Amino acid sequence: MSTAILKIMVITLTLAGSIQCGKVLVFPHEGSHWVNMNILIQELHNRGHNVTVIRAADSWYVKEQSPYYHSITIDFSVGQDEAFFNSFISRQLHIQRERSSFWTRFSLDMELKTKFSEMHRKICEMVIHIIEDPKLISSIREARYDVMLTDPANGGGVVLARYLHLPLVFNARWTVHGEAHFAIAPSPLSYVPFPLSMLTDKMTFFQRVYNMLFFYLRLFLYKRIVGPHYCALCNRYFGPDVDYFEFFQAADIWLMRVNFVFEFPRPTMPNVVYMGCFQCKPPKALPDDLEDFVESSGEHGLVVVSLGTLVGKLPDDLADEMAAGLAKLPQKVIWRYSGKKPSTLGNNTILRDWLPQNDLLGHPKTKVFVSHSGTNGIFEAIYHSTPIVGLPLVFDQHDNIFRMKYKGVAQVLDLATINQNTFIEAIQEVINEPSYSINMKRLSRILRDTHVQPLDNAIFWIEFVMRHKGAAHLRTESYKMPWYAYYSVDVIAFLLLVASGTTFLIFAVIRYACCRACRKKRVKQD
Repeated sequence: MSTAILKIMVITLTLAGSIQCGKVLVFPHEGSHWVNMNILIQELHNRGHNVTVIRAADSWYVKEQSPYYHSITIDFSVGQDEAFFNSFISRQLHIQRERSSFWTRFSLDMELKTKFSEMHRKICEMVIHIIEDPKLISSIREARYDVMLTDPANGGGVVLARYLHLPLVFNARWTVHGEAHFAIAPSPLSYVPFPLSMLTDKMTFFQRVYNMLFFYLRLFLYKRIVGPHYCALCNRYFGPDVDYFEFFQAADIWLMRVNFVFEFPRPTMPNVVYMGCFQCKPPKALPDDLEDFVESSGEHGLVVVSLGTLVGKLPDDLADEMAAGLAKLPQKVIWRYSGKKPSTLGNNTILRDWLPQNDLLGHPKTKVFVSHSGTNGIFEAIYHSTPIVGLPLVFDQHDNIFRMKYKGVAQVLDLATINQNTFIEAIQEVINEPSYSINMKRLSRILRDTHVQPLDNAIFWIEFVMRHKGAAHLRTESYKMPWYAYYSVDVIAFLLLVASGTTFLIFAVIRYACCRACRKKRVKQD
């Protein structure tokens, strides 16, 4: 009897465990977006969920083999391999170094427009390839996934989730139309600066004019870049009357990779979950060789230099200028750099193809972080109270570091025009002026003061969507309203019409009464 009861208990517990574990289908975005998506995937795996990642055959970042997920490799090339990114970054840097300021911005925008349009076209073709492969799409359907986790910086996962009728969770800061909040949350341009505008929430009149013009111009460009590709894709599978961007706005949960330590205060929505710094964690011990090098810095401390996953090397003359500036510092320097060794490299500097960035930023001897200003690195610097010298290059990096400069924790340099003197001056300013460190420690205290860790919060909401087959009760349906209804233009017009009609009627009655009284008076006089 006891053996039978034990068997029943084992079976019951096994079934209960399997019910709690879900199946997650992931359609990721390449580059640094994948770096933080992979953190969510690892945590989902650690909590018992079955994760499957869709990847292109030529994917650079998303590996086919992983202990944390199964992969579906699509026999399709989207052209986003290492050579593509290296060529793109080199071209961006070349434009910035060769052009005047106005033409620099214009040329960069045109370059980005062309590259982004090509990227979204390839992604749409990849989705078509998936849907129209009968064997592949049948196997995906038969797997009975519980949720689609995707990055709305591209629309592949969004369209595929709608086609498969899956609940949708975003790992987001950007959509195909720009910053994610603007897709679903009220965003008054009077005090909500559009990212990339490099404005704050305290704007003068002409800054508000600029913010509005900048927003509508950017929105127009975004629609011109992605609209033709996603319109054609949605028309192919859902009919001609479908607005592709409504698929984005209908997502169940938006996991936002920001925090209000970084973001300016603004309206938000119930289905927006903030998980800024979800990749941050206490530092681990450094490898012995790095620890010995860091400890040899003595009282002067350490400078950490990393320009992100996409910028492994620089033009030789630019790398020589940076190396010459670093060589004049009393601090020791660890530089993530995979290019040719600069001829001016000092004895205080070592180069590495890869760095344990989080662990270095959390080391007590680290004084400053020289960064390309991506959001991942910025949040890690805030978490570990490390001031920043920003060398932004592309995408949102200029706006990111502008926000940090506004908060008094960073200096900003133009990577295209940097020289050893300006470089060393900026680093020494951040190290020697106490306000940078004081302000960063204050931001770090605020960031860490939370009742739920950001990663735990993110995983909870993914599991929430799986448990309840979506989160429609948190999602506003306002995105289905035409613009004139959303802004109550029709209501205002109706009320004005009623007010005008009432005024006209009152005036007509008074006029009629006056005229009648006048006629009676004339009759009596006659």
